[in-house]
Amino acid sequence: MSIIRSMRACPGFWSASVHEQWSAEDRRWICFTMGMHPKDRSRLTFQVRYAVRHPERVVPYVRRLARDTLLRLKSRDHVSYYRAVMRSDTARSDEAAVGSHTHESWLKLGQMQFDYLVSHGLKPGMRMLEIGCGNLRAGRLFVDYLDAGDYYGIDISPDILLAAQRTLAEAGLQDKLPYLSLVQDLKLAFLPAEYFDVVHAHSVFSHSPIEVIEECMAHIGRVMRPDGFFDFTFDRTEGAEHQVLHEDFYYRTETLVALAVRYGLTARFMTDWEELPHKQSKLRVTRATELRYIAFTESGRDDRLRRDSGRGGRRRPGLPPAHGRPGDTRSRPGLQGRGRGQHPPARTFPRPPVTPVGSRDPA
Repeated sequence: MSIIRSMRACPGFWSASVHEQWSAEDRRWICFTMGMHPKDRSRLTFQVRYAVRHPERVVPYVRRLARDTLLRLKSRDHVSYYRAVMRSDTARSDEAAVGSHTHESWLKLGQMQFDYLVSHGLKPGMRMLEIGCGNLRAGRLFVDYLDAGDYYGIDISPDILLAAQRTLAEAGLQDKLPYLSLVQDLKLAFLPAEYFDVVHAHSVFSHSPIEVIEECMAHIGRVMRPDGFFDFTFDRTEGAEHQVLHEDFYYRTETLVALAVRYGLTARFMTDWEELPHKQSKLRVTRATELRYIAFTESGRDDRLRRDSGRGGRRRPGLPPAHGRPGDTRSRPGLQGRGRGQHPPARTFPRPPVTPVGSRDPA
């Protein structure tokens, strides 16, 4: 059973990285567990020790530092900067550009993402949005698994999306008709409301400053179905939040949970992901209309602090029935909806009621 601690008892919860102040009332209805590992690559002591252990990597690091500094000076914002980084990296190797230094590791990591998501709720007949789809390291498996037209991948890099098209052709998946779209931000304004059952972002927030993550949290609930979920990985730290070369960003878990809560969402720490050979951590975000607690529990176990999310064909009172289920006349992004294919307007989420720890309804 998870050790749940209230935010009041954990003064280290609040992080200065979230630049907008939260009230004491906001803070007291958030609960979380501890047990995070420290990781701070920005510290001088870490860098010195690393250079001593790996002297062969010093020169490549200095070259990358010089390149990234030049690209930042030429870029107006983080998205423009990282798009330039991806252009440079993809020119050498599109697999290395997404973090896989060998083809074997590219295949293994894609398979790991696919296997985990399939064992945690993804099924044929669902619609999936992949944020930062890259060259379809895992996307090619999702495209093959899902029904035709049910995979939608977005990325900020036109170069990596061209690589994704090559991946589709090599895998012979043209008949699956996946959508691949270039984006400038994560407002998702061009996507329909309550459309996607699953949203996935692997190694995206690990390369994003907090304002980009907040933008995503502010808009992701609109495109998710009421019973949908959003899985994302991030580089986790227990100490000070930091960045390296403006490419790698490290966040405390509670910072990202607080952002989710602010926009009417609830988050769960996926502890069984920690058992896999991957350095990042994973959160699952869902929509919530009556959020009272947030608890990190072991994945797969009954979470007695969470309300029924309405999955398994049920929905909460007051929520509109889901549209576009299998068998319906379903509209697609980019097509003009008619009749029941038209999408409802974006929903707003009222602040959840405040319930002090210890006064929750009995399970």
